[in-house]
Amino acid sequence: MELTTEDYMNMSKRLEEVRHEIGQFIVGQKEAVEFSIYCVLADGHALLEGLPGLGKTMLIRTISEVLDLSFSRIQFTPDLMPSDITGTSMIERLENGKQQFNFQKGPIFSQMVLADEINRATPKTQSALLEAMGEKTVTVLGETKQMDRPFFVLATQNPIEMEGTYPLPEAQMDRFLCKIIVSYPTKEELMEISKRTTGSQIIELSKIMNAQDIVTAQQMVKEVLIADDMLEYAVDIIAATHPESSVVSEVQQYVQYGSGPRGLQSLIKLAKARALVAGRYHVSIADIKTVVKPVLRHRLLLNYEGEAEGKSADDLIEIILQTVKQGQNV
Repeated sequence: MELTTEDYMNMSKRLEEVRHEIGQFIVGQKEAVEFSIYCVLADGHALLEGLPGLGKTMLIRTISEVLDLSFSRIQFTPDLMPSDITGTSMIERLENGKQQFNFQKGPIFSQMVLADEINRATPKTQSALLEAMGEKTVTVLGETKQMDRPFFVLATQNPIEMEGTYPLPEAQMDRFLCKIIVSYPTKEELMEISKRTTGSQIIELSKIMNAQDIVTAQQMVKEVLIADDMLEYAVDIIAATHPESSVVSEVQQYVQYGSGPRGLQSLIKLAKARALVAGRYHVSIADIKTVVKPVLRHRLLLNYEGEAEGKSADDLIEIILQTVKQGQNV
């Protein structure tokens, strides 16, 4: 794929139009919007965490509309079964009186899937997403079916309501490219939200890109260059999350498990996506530093001491960034 500087600048302009169009409906939430777009460009999945009523569901629905992608919403509940997600084979009576099994696709067969309150379902049901998220296939009764491309899972969870919830398994958490914290709006943003949602004005969103445009953008992300020293810096950051070999004393003291290879892959992918949005075809150190927290905050498992002392993954990642310098061997 022969790409020029002009190609990257043109794609950057298209993506800026996407951000602007989303902003016509979504008030504030700049970081959530940006990282959701990065995840789409990096061909990955995102976990959005925030209090109820902050517009997580509306954000995902708006992105799917602006990108012209098929959208489905799965409300996770304790009684939800895996077949409610993947679909099931039904007996269908033919005109000649015979019967045959016919597969009825579940809501997972959309290009953008909203897994709402994912931590409310049992681990068995949560695991129904693992194959789709990892291999982009679904196996039902021994038959493997391909997902449409592009395919994204954007899941939401409530950080404060623990009754009737099930913690996401580490294996599933690791499949999310990043974890996005949806922050509480400012006073000015609350006023704007009120004006937009309680009046009679209806906002019509334009479709800025389509599925083929996204596939093209994803290929452009893969073509973004990363210098060896930038790659080494990213590797050093990942290595610093491991308590047995970290140069950061706080990590040694408070972390039980650090990030695996998928964390490094996610870090590089998101850094490349950020570079593309900026119209560049090479990764900068700012790209890596900007995406580190969303990439690693759900991949650091604190030990008992860390939990007891109220340490957060974000605090430890900040210390890692202050300790690990570019060009420094860890």
